[in-house]
Amino acid sequence: MRTFSDRALAIQPTGVRKMFDLAGDDVISFGLGEPDFQPPLVAINAFHQAMLDGRNKYTTTAGLPALREKIAQTWSSYQEGMTDQNVCMTMSGTNALLNLFMTLINPGENILLPEPYFPLYGPDATLVGGESKYYPCLFENEFIPKISDLESLVDDKTVAILYNFPSNPTGGTLDETQRDDLLEFAKKHDLWIISDEVYDRIVFDEEHVSFMGTGYDKLMVVNSFSKTFAMTGWRIGYIISTNLEAMKQVIKIQYYISACSNDAMQYAVLEAIEKANDYPSMMAEEFKQRCSLIVDRLNSMPGVQCHKPKGAIYVFPKVNVPNMTSEEVALEILKDGVLCSPGSAFGPSGEGHLRFAYTISQEDIARGMDKVEATLKRLNSA
Repeated sequence: MRTFSDRALAIQPTGVRKMFDLAGDDVISFGLGEPDFQPPLVAINAFHQAMLDGRNKYTTTAGLPALREKIAQTWSSYQEGMTDQNVCMTMSGTNALLNLFMTLINPGENILLPEPYFPLYGPDATLVGGESKYYPCLFENEFIPKISDLESLVDDKTVAILYNFPSNPTGGTLDETQRDDLLEFAKKHDLWIISDEVYDRIVFDEEHVSFMGTGYDKLMVVNSFSKTFAMTGWRIGYIISTNLEAMKQVIKIQYYISACSNDAMQYAVLEAIEKANDYPSMMAEEFKQRCSLIVDRLNSMPGVQCHKPKGAIYVFPKVNVPNMTSEEVALEILKDGVLCSPGSAFGPSGEGHLRFAYTISQEDIARGMDKVEATLKRLNSA
């Protein structure tokens, strides 16, 4: 007798969570991609005050108009003329992704997804009855896909492609030429672009390169306050697009996912944008220093090669230990008191890699890298 749906049985817990669940409380954790900062104090105070002021009710499905208007304004350097009608608030970026998969993909259709990947992408396609086709983003190309690989995957049932820059798990970022090449590919095949840009304000030395402002009408951008304002537990994100017809569909779907986002929280996020808009830059400067530290340490270790990311909060080094998988290496590192994620948790081409989230202090990074180096020396001398 059948007891559970096929969709529930078709998806599995992520490899990242598997490692997290195995870890004790005393490990040095490079595991979850969660900034170790707190939200700006003005936002916390505004959250509290909004609740005291009675902001504890339903909002409109698309969210607080003043917040949506402010978000539209923050994108004006990429795209002028957007208003609150171009924005839908969501309960996190992950909610936004599921909404867009539900809005754009029919059962039997497929979407092109990056690999190594954020682990929710493929299951979201499964949940809506779609098929995932993975395009490689490899170390030797600094984790930027090749158009030839994309062309080999697209077919008459491909309706969308998802881009994620800066990337989780690789930290890979685009320049404008690479962006334009990927844009032309989507245009050629009349694909929807879902652009996951949740790390847009954690970029080092250069400006973020967005797909917004390129004039393509079949573009839906996902963003979130989880990383850029250290609000992971608040679960607040949004979808933004110049395509108002698509936004009507998104808002309709959003009602059936969560009805609306948290009332008081939206006032708090508005306060953060208006009074602490430099907060992401402050965090990005610290992450930049941590990035340099961890990359230098990793590249000095036996069998390790690591690109220096230009954004996000992750490094994804190649780690060569003969006759051991990335999961086996990660488990050995965990035995020695450090939590990281095996590259295989992010897809087949992640094998041979480890992911480290540099979301802990520089002192803890240094201590953690001492332990990782000792583990790798032990494994390579065995």
